[in-house]
Amino acid sequence: MKPTDTITRSARADEIERRWWVVDASGQTLGRLASRIAALIRGKHKPSFTPHVDSGDYVIVVNADKVVLKGKRAEQKTYFRHTGYPGGERYESFAELIQRDPAKVIEHAVYGMLPKNRLGRRMRLKLKVYAGPQHPHRAQQPQSYQLS
Repeated sequence: MKPTDTITRSARADEIERRWWVVDASGQTLGRLASRIAALIRGKHKPSFTPHVDSGDYVIVVNADKVVLKGKRAEQKTYFRHTGYPGGERYESFAELIQRDPAKVIEHAVYGMLPKNRLGRRMRLKLKVYAGPQHPHRAQQPQSYQLS
């Protein structure tokens, strides 16, 4: 065996081939859906995955308004934010947020599964979420991704 055969190869940013995927969220459980989307965005499904390089693909999520939570989670789950002013705590339930902005529910879940650094903030840009079945990314020729 040659010494070059035993060297672990790290991917470089200019070698990455990115693909576009369409994921249908209708009837999917939020957490399971988010973890699979986060793996696609990070590139963990590729053999050339390198943790310190953004090697992931673009993900388009459609039908975000049809995502579900199991059991009583739909009534019990709350989202917290702070306005920045004293006493500015704001709470919103899952049911209220899915009515107001269904894309934020999936974005919040996926962002929580990405790295909390500059690399993770760049990865966020590869997630496109739409409430309905239509999206404006036909030119990128996205392929359907089946969640098993």
